[in-house]
Amino acid sequence: MNNPAKAIRIGTMIKGNAPDPAAYVKNILRHGFESIEPFFWQVMNKDLPRLAAELNEAIGDADVTMTTLGMFGNPLEDTEIDRETLKGWEALIDNAHLFGATTIAGFTGRIRGKPIEESLPQFRRVWTELAMRAADKGVKLAFENCAMDGNWASGDWNIAHNPDAWEMIFNEVPADNLGLEWEPCHQMVYLIDPLPQIRKWAPKIFHVHGKDATIRWEVIREHGIFGKEKFVFMRSPGFGDTNWVDVISELRLAGWSGSIDIEGWHDPVYRNELEMTGQVHSLNYLKQSRGGTFVANP
Repeated sequence: MNNPAKAIRIGTMIKGNAPDPAAYVKNILRHGFESIEPFFWQVMNKDLPRLAAELNEAIGDADVTMTTLGMFGNPLEDTEIDRETLKGWEALIDNAHLFGATTIAGFTGRIRGKPIEESLPQFRRVWTELAMRAADKGVKLAFENCAMDGNWASGDWNIAHNPDAWEMIFNEVPADNLGLEWEPCHQMVYLIDPLPQIRKWAPKIFHVHGKDATIRWEVIREHGIFGKEKFVFMRSPGFGDTNWVDVISELRLAGWSGSIDIEGWHDPVYRNELEMTGQVHSLNYLKQSRGGTFVANP
């Protein structure tokens, strides 16, 4: 690799179901993104070979990768849209090579309205099969650590939002190609210290999302976490509480390589007309947190 700094790339997510994802990619690459994660919400309604060809053409000769694809929904339940999510996972696994992708990421799914333990039998059935399908293609599967407003007792989307749950799901399906799409934000939302997780879980972290959080401790002290006052905001990196120098240093110490793809559209300030302003700030901030401009040794 000409630039060892890019052992950890800084990129962004793009909406795969948008009308023209390739045009969007062509427009934003001038800002210096080094990777992109095309993702789909619940339904994957694109001709994947065509999309892959269009995105690869948009990237052209630029040093930009697409190592991770996203499929977000609930593949454990059995409504029509849940079945579409499961088909989306299967399609992305089968077509990952066209993008140069080695990881598919998203939610585990969940038996709605039930404690995490009650989802484990269905998790084992669905993800054992998907893990085998992915392994045959040389693909890894990564679960985002987002609760989607759920908790241990109930929820609609995902059980992989708590380290206790990670222990359970990886015991249920002890496949080497099952891991995490990790970010500090979703742990901070539940007042969990994210940094020690890297030291313990780095071998299972297959992809990282660039998303942060701001915790309003003064609100917690006065109103608690269940009152009407919002105690935490999801933020873009560089605007939240996380020191990403520490995050990237811990990842490097663990021997981790891969991409940190910024997950936009969440920051309460840098959104709408300020969306790309915020993302480019995060891009440059994360590059500085990575060590700044690479300087070769004499």
